[in-house]
Amino acid sequence: MTTQHQSQGTEGRDQESLVAGQFGPQAAAYVASAVHAQGEDLQQLAGLVAGKGYKTVLDLGCGGGHVAFTVAPHVGQVTACDLSPAMLAAVAAEAGRRGLVNIETRVGRADAVPSEDASFCAVVSRYSAHHWPDLVAGLREARRVVKPNGIAVFMDVVTPGQPLLDTFLQSIELLRDPSHVRNYAVAEWRAALETAGFRVTGVTERRLRLEFGSWIARMNPPDSHVAAIRSLQGRMADAVTGHFAIEADGTFTLDTATVEAVPV
Repeated sequence: MTTQHQSQGTEGRDQESLVAGQFGPQAAAYVASAVHAQGEDLQQLAGLVAGKGYKTVLDLGCGGGHVAFTVAPHVGQVTACDLSPAMLAAVAAEAGRRGLVNIETRVGRADAVPSEDASFCAVVSRYSAHHWPDLVAGLREARRVVKPNGIAVFMDVVTPGQPLLDTFLQSIELLRDPSHVRNYAVAEWRAALETAGFRVTGVTERRLRLEFGSWIARMNPPDSHVAAIRSLQGRMADAVTGHFAIEADGTFTLDTATVEAVPV
């Protein structure tokens, strides 16, 4: 695989600018990504909001906008919030193509949502929290903007909770994407949500198979990082290769969770 990267300085780069810089150039790829555009978790989400009469929903860290696209037919208004203006532009364009006129976009951080207290009937975040500098701070902000009788749904990759498996997962995630902060175990999610003022009402765990070539292409890391990932995959203990079902071409399977919560 041949990739080209412009040299970037590191002075003055904070986590937010790193995330925006990583995902802005890949906006179209994330809107089009089959992994992000479909899945049982999105079907579950549609069932959680359909017929509830929700007037306002926040897609926090919206990325390619697939949460917004999923819930828009079932709610009054969706606010898609993300750090990357380029990503938001791609989401707005796709919403227009789909005729989803009730989606608005807004630039903002997970820990500083540009909305008033208790603005949303539901707050949803999918594949975003592992980029947040502070998980609890982001969850507290979600708690601030959700209505007292509202719901929150968080969907993300989770670590199996075993140190060996955890170290491997964090390593390949960081090699692929330097804006990665951490994947959390379900127990860590529960504790963080409780600290932030939520009560967990349901957890659905799933397995997600990721085709290696498209997984790499979405972030376009340097060849040296791709080689390092493949080297790690080939040198790990059977416990790792077995759990992540690592295939000959690098394709692997990881753990995800959908966590439902309500404010307390």
